[in-house]
Amino acid sequence: MSAAIAPATDVASPHVMNTYARLPIALSHGKGCRLWDTQGKSYLDGLGGIAVNTLGHAHPKLVPALQDQIAKIIHSSNYYHVPNQEKLAAKLVELSGLTNVFFCSTGLEANEAALKLARKFGHDKGIERPEIVVYEKAFHGRSIATLSATGNPKIQAGFGPLVEGFIRVPLNDIEALKQATEDNPNVVAVFFETIQGEGGIHPMRVDYLQQVRQLCDARDWLMMIDEVQCGMGRTGKWFAHQWAGIQPDVMPLAKGLGSGVPIGAVVAGPKAAHIFQPGNHGTTFGGNPLAMRAGVETIRIMEEDGLLDNAARVGAHLKAALTRELGALPGLREIRGQGLMIGVELDRPCGVLVQRCMENGLLISVTADSVIRLVPPLIMSTAEADELVGILCPLVQQFLSETAKP
Repeated sequence: MSAAIAPATDVASPHVMNTYARLPIALSHGKGCRLWDTQGKSYLDGLGGIAVNTLGHAHPKLVPALQDQIAKIIHSSNYYHVPNQEKLAAKLVELSGLTNVFFCSTGLEANEAALKLARKFGHDKGIERPEIVVYEKAFHGRSIATLSATGNPKIQAGFGPLVEGFIRVPLNDIEALKQATEDNPNVVAVFFETIQGEGGIHPMRVDYLQQVRQLCDARDWLMMIDEVQCGMGRTGKWFAHQWAGIQPDVMPLAKGLGSGVPIGAVVAGPKAAHIFQPGNHGTTFGGNPLAMRAGVETIRIMEEDGLLDNAARVGAHLKAALTRELGALPGLREIRGQGLMIGVELDRPCGVLVQRCMENGLLISVTADSVIRLVPPLIMSTAEADELVGILCPLVQQFLSETAKP
């Protein structure tokens, strides 16, 4: 089943910091849900640049819009008005039901801004040492503050002392949340992903989300929902928390908002929208004309092409097919997720499948050691979903058979 692959001659550099365990290919170009490497081998994209390439590759509506923008202006500065900032902010407000937006360049920056908002919210109420509730298995970024909010000891190791002011609780347990914060006047916010991405595709239950919203209202906390990976239509709604019929006070976005152009945003409701004032926060690249055009056009194309419905429909088809092919296998723990954000959890580490899939023409990732993560472009068709299943499932079956305990 595995085909030998010749490493590309231009994939490694002695001058690039060794921060990634890279696969031995360099990608040259793409079209739709397909990519080609520098040796001409093609791949089905089941990773979407890690939930970034919403519109796939070389989208015929996006490319000319970005070319037009590059020919006009790429960067100015936030010293000046950027018309597409207003346009994109208005659209995000419309889609979310919130009121104001701050633009940055990455999900890490968006999450860092959310943490600053929460702290200033507390200080403005006279709380000297604000505390924020975060979750086991969470991932919010790799800066010192977002790393401290993250619930993964492996990636925190070697970077202490971590930032104080976080209270960690388990997922989907409202009593644990209440007990962890009981009689604590310093709590100012609850911060979580609707569906944990790096942590292994763990969804928050609808009833739990509703209970947290009620608790935040009762205790005057900010509800801050990290939609960096699970937002922007990936689950079949614009934002994954909308399945619970709730609204956050603060919502960081990034990844799919710009279809590959670096972009981040913090969308805030009335409780948090006016906490920052001039001088409290800022960014050099955030809100630049190119990124704003990418965001405006991404949403326009998603609406024109019905990509929310496509994500829901193709995601359900893909999940059902994976369940059909893998559901009875010893060694499979669970297939979970929503829309085109699916995790296949095995009972053993399975990182080797990333390279095996690559060798067979499929790009995926494995996160949390044992969870196959599928976050393809939202343009994926049912035929391409079937192709993905046809490549992945035999490799999973073979891997489980090879690694079965005697």
